[in-house]
Amino acid sequence: MLKKRIITTMLWNGETLVKGNQFINSRRAGSAITTIKIYNSRDVDEIVFFDINKNDSKDNYDLDFIRQLTDECNVPITIGGGIKEIYQIDDLLFAGADKVSINSENYSNINLLKSAAKKFGSQTIVAAIDYKKIDGNIKCVSKSGKIKEEVHPLDWAAKCEDLGAGELILTSIDKDGLMLGYDYEILEQVCNRVNIPVIISGGAGNYTHFLKAFMSGASAVAAASIYHFTEQTPSEAKKYLLEKNIPVRQNFNFSF
Repeated sequence: MLKKRIITTMLWNGETLVKGNQFINSRRAGSAITTIKIYNSRDVDEIVFFDINKNDSKDNYDLDFIRQLTDECNVPITIGGGIKEIYQIDDLLFAGADKVSINSENYSNINLLKSAAKKFGSQTIVAAIDYKKIDGNIKCVSKSGKIKEEVHPLDWAAKCEDLGAGELILTSIDKDGLMLGYDYEILEQVCNRVNIPVIISGGAGNYTHFLKAFMSGASAVAAASIYHFTEQTPSEAKKYLLEKNIPVRQNFNFSF
């Protein structure tokens, strides 16, 4: 049986890590390098690192900084934010990223996702899908939630799979940062529609939220606030999940 994964999300604004609610009202969350060192010791399975400044920027990534991150990181790391060209993916993978996440550019240039999957392999390409309720309808959004896209996340998830994405990161902006639980309804619909792993993000506040996500079909749960602003940890989450018969990687020692 495939193990379920515990992932942490890190948002970088070009100067520091930040954490916000519903993609707004960001507050400082510390140093990227220091945070990675902490997660190395807390049994997180993967890290997703988003440079949120890149969404509205034409600047390239600071590859020396990315190498510092990947050199320090002991687990697979996905990097995303403002990916618009194949060469950027090439650069990030060469700098040590295990996977690259593409989001906003997919809506205006679907050939990017297809070409990236063909060149680098689906296993390295993640499609990030952000969505929220607008005028009573659930729609995908791009550019950190600023632009509405005329497509439902369920249909877009299927499209991204068809184009070659090897994995999806699904984030409800309405749930993000509130720590009240994930959007389980959309999660279950997407998991029933696609045949690739789905990472659910946005809303986790305790370990029961992880459990419900896995019971709804998620392959992995991504979280940030639960680790930044509470005493809860990935290793304790795994202990809880194992007690509930959810298969997770055991990179630590404890007894029941």
